[in-house]
Amino acid sequence: MTPSTKKAKNKIKSIDTSFDIIEYLMEEDGAGVTELADNLGRSKSTIHCHLNTLEQRRYVTQVDDVYRVGLRFLNLGGYAAQSNEIYRLTRSEVDELAAETGLAAQLVVEEHGKGIFVHQSRGNKAVQTDSRIGTERYLHCTAFGKAMLAYYSPERVRDILDRHGMSEQTAKTTTSPEELLKECEEIRSRNAAFDDNEQIEGIRCVAVPILTNTEDVLGAISVSGSTRHMDNETFRKKIPELIQHTVRVIEINYANI
Repeated sequence: MTPSTKKAKNKIKSIDTSFDIIEYLMEEDGAGVTELADNLGRSKSTIHCHLNTLEQRRYVTQVDDVYRVGLRFLNLGGYAAQSNEIYRLTRSEVDELAAETGLAAQLVVEEHGKGIFVHQSRGNKAVQTDSRIGTERYLHCTAFGKAMLAYYSPERVRDILDRHGMSEQTAKTTTSPEELLKECEEIRSRNAAFDDNEQIEGIRCVAVPILTNTEDVLGAISVSGSTRHMDNETFRKKIPELIQHTVRVIEINYANI
């Protein structure tokens, strides 16, 4: 489990422990008390107490000696998505993009300096990756992340980079803040951002930001696929034009709310 690079002040330790347990169970697809205690640095008795409470509240389930995240989280996740206005406006548009391109299409919004998958749809040529609704990604190495960063102030961009760093995901990841800021200028001029094997080897991604009339960022729409299914013409021209058309429709609908 990767800890946050920015330490919160005045944390409540017991709540912190509960969420550490939940996140570990999600990332490892279940675990027992001993494994949790060893990997989270808590005593078995502490872990057991937290698991008992979480199980009573139906947020974890137990089969034999293995605990897993409970389905009750679906209710919270569904509420979080439905309460996001841009999700309601874009869900069908993302589905259409995936069907038209045959690739994976996503709506991503930024929260706490990371990109969160709010909706995802896969076409018949989509590559299976570990991404799903709720997946978090760094912004500096993803097309959707760079699309949003391009419309943030330089100060906000640097604050996000200071908070999360610019880890090298592949050999093609940009790890220089100066280079990223320069790329942001290019993204604004062409209204499209590209990730060419920067986040996952063999995967290309194109994204366009969703903006208000005053250029506040609402999120980004992206389409991703394997290098086999996204040649240069598709990657640099066809897909950006499709997403730009989709985003224009979304922005018009948003302005008329």
